[in-house]
Amino acid sequence: MLFSPINNIIVWQMKRRMQRLEFMMRNGEQVQENTLAALLAKSKSTEWGKHHNYGGMQGQVKFANGVPLQDYKNMLPYINRIRKGEQNVLWPTEIKWFAKSSGTSTGKSKFIPVSHEAIEDCHFAGGKDLLALYTDIKPETKMFAGFSLRLGGSTTFNSKNHESYFGDLSAVLIENFPLWVEMRSTPKQNVALMEEWESKIEKIAQQAVKQNVTSMWGVNSWFLVLLHKVLEISGKNNIMEVWPGLELFCHGGVNFGPYESQFKKIIPGDSLTYFENYNASEGYFAIQDTVPGKGMLLLLDHGIYYEFIPMDVFDGLNSKTIPLADVEIGVNYAIVVSTNAGLWRYVIGDTVRFTSTSPYRIEITGRTQNFINAFGEELIIDNAEKAVKAACRLTGAEIKEFMAAPVYMKDKNSGAHEWVFEFAKMPENVETFAVELDRVLKDINSDYEAKRHKNMALNPPIVHVGREGLFYDWLKFKGKVGGQHKIPRLSNNRELIEELLRLNN
Repeated sequence: MLFSPINNIIVWQMKRRMQRLEFMMRNGEQVQENTLAALLAKSKSTEWGKHHNYGGMQGQVKFANGVPLQDYKNMLPYINRIRKGEQNVLWPTEIKWFAKSSGTSTGKSKFIPVSHEAIEDCHFAGGKDLLALYTDIKPETKMFAGFSLRLGGSTTFNSKNHESYFGDLSAVLIENFPLWVEMRSTPKQNVALMEEWESKIEKIAQQAVKQNVTSMWGVNSWFLVLLHKVLEISGKNNIMEVWPGLELFCHGGVNFGPYESQFKKIIPGDSLTYFENYNASEGYFAIQDTVPGKGMLLLLDHGIYYEFIPMDVFDGLNSKTIPLADVEIGVNYAIVVSTNAGLWRYVIGDTVRFTSTSPYRIEITGRTQNFINAFGEELIIDNAEKAVKAACRLTGAEIKEFMAAPVYMKDKNSGAHEWVFEFAKMPENVETFAVELDRVLKDINSDYEAKRHKNMALNPPIVHVGREGLFYDWLKFKGKVGGQHKIPRLSNNRELIEELLRLNN
């Protein structure tokens, strides 16, 4: 094979990385202490560092006591200044990239700063470590003899300052890929960064179907759309007939469980390895390191210092954190990060559970608030309540309670959100109510809007009218009638809404 020498060289390089990974696994607490010390030392001359006396701050306890917890709302004034061109505010080196994501009550999108160190020492280092871990598990791999199929977002000029840029994290990384990665990736960059998703999927499929694709990288839901398009263009019965050398699918972003059977339907056999990774806008946090997966290895030396808040005592920004050394297996924690892009004691909103502490492995358990993220839409309760309120106002309705959950993709059919409403006052027209609900969600959540574009990943909302007393009966059925029990208005699986729908019949 033409690229076998290249494959062998890369495999050898990946094996060398395992020495550092093995050290990290054995010395997690010390590695984290060193990471914090390096972050404080590097940032002591920034505006933030001077204000919080980073130059005189040593150790985890002083850091936790001296710097308050932050969320996006708190950090937004600093981020806006950086987007306008100011530097040395939160981080000492130049920041000109911002990862755009949804999930905030302060606006349609969040803009997370991405420094050069975050790109090179966190995200790219995490990608290399994933390959090293995979190569360690599959030493006979021929993956590097073929092409990596990537599916990411797009970038654009920052409207506040034409010296900086923003886009989905995947697009920011694609823009900064080194030449050797770009040469072994498909599609070409001009297609990979297209904004219009229908044309983008079509063109990616047209390019990729001609290549020897050996690995795939992206979000589960969008990849299902792409792979069905590949089968349509190729006329083949399954993906292995198109790419017989395909051996790795690196996925993340949404729960893989609901999609597993659909992937195995179009990718038969057991030659494809599914590898989960946890690569967020704020940093590359964790990578699966065993097959089958038993949690993901927490990356402790990539410029991110971690703290954790037990969810049973979670109180937002008033919470008390614990360091890595104090976590316990099986406890649900909110994650707090300080990063090499200038996020300090930042509560990202994700929750995790440790499956191992030697080495440290985690699994994602959800969010610190109700959400739906079955397709990468990142719909949070704030989005839902604003949209419901607007739909009520526009249709004369009044709401008692509601619940929403995903309807998963099946074969070539897009997914949807299914809603059950118990009205105190019926809307003038239920169909109009559903249309307005959908419209407002698209207005306030850019990720939802992208997934709804031409119904490619999400169809319009499915709205059911619940009978009077439905939600009370559901609470009674669950043994949760009482003032302290609330309706979980958003759920990322169908268990609760199925119970509700059965009671509504």
